Amino acid sequence: MSEKKNVGFIGLGDIGRPMAKHLVTDAYNVYVFDLVQAALDELAELGARPCASVGELAAACSHVGICVRDDAQVESVLHGDDGVLANAAPGTVVAIHSTVTQASLVRWVEEAAAKKLRLIDTPITGGASGAEAATLCYMVGGTEEDLAAVTPVFMTSGEKVVHAGPVGSGIALKLCNNYMQYAEFVVLAEAARLADACGLSLDVIKEVGIANGVVNPQMHQFVSGRNGLAPACSDEQMVEIFGGFATLARKDMDCALETAEQNGVIMPTAEFIRDRIEDVFYARDESRPPAQ
Repeated sequence: MSEKKNVGFIGLGDIGRPMAKHLVTDAYNVYVFDLVQAALDELAELGARPCASVGELAAACSHVGICVRDDAQVESVLHGDDGVLANAAPGTVVAIHSTVTQASLVRWVEEAAAKKLRLIDTPITGGASGAEAATLCYMVGGTEEDLAAVTPVFMTSGEKVVHAGPVGSGIALKLCNNYMQYAEFVVLAEAARLADACGLSLDVIKEVGIANGVVNPQMHQFVSGRNGLAPACSDEQMVEIFGGFATLARKDMDCALETAEQNGVIMPTAEFIRDRIEDVFYARDESRPPAQ
């Protein structure tokens, strides 16, 4: 019988927590770290091993997954005397699941290589619901060897692993995907306003859009859900409900535009989406949409 692999997971938020839960199988000894004690306690009840620090986790594991909010949080996890880079053993795979800039990712790869660590970009799509249902799609930037090493780990919470190409390709694919998703949200929200002004419902837009492929279930669910809440909510309540999603969307679009600039790509539509996306989440249109 083969020895169980020690796998670590840092960041037990809405997406990271279910990802880590799925790792708790007969194949792995799972080590977890988060600043929220309740999240650690929940994983401990399932059989994971909570760590008091990032360094403790990194020293114990041959695979470390990082699922935190942004570039700054990844930086804090990787660096310092208690960081992953200072404590992981040579050969450890460090998988970055966070949505970050490509430039930061490439720099972290170089810093990890100097420590003989294999840092790769492995962002995911599918959201919290996909993490819970183990239907995530992973986008891997790395070598074929890297892909083979991480795929069994990722398939505990995913149903598809896409090899995007060399390091940096995974995060580029993620940024393109998120840009298209947020553009869909903005377009359908504005189309719904035009439809309502013309006496049409969002349902008929969905009926035709699903038939011809213009509308997908996710964009319809977002706009219909938002429109259902907005008429009865104040601006403050909409921010309370959608604030976390809206600020993440703005952050993701900032990452996409920064990466585009670094690669000499002009994206004027993306700039518009970036500046518009928070208002779309909060239904800050010319008039509040009616309930559907």
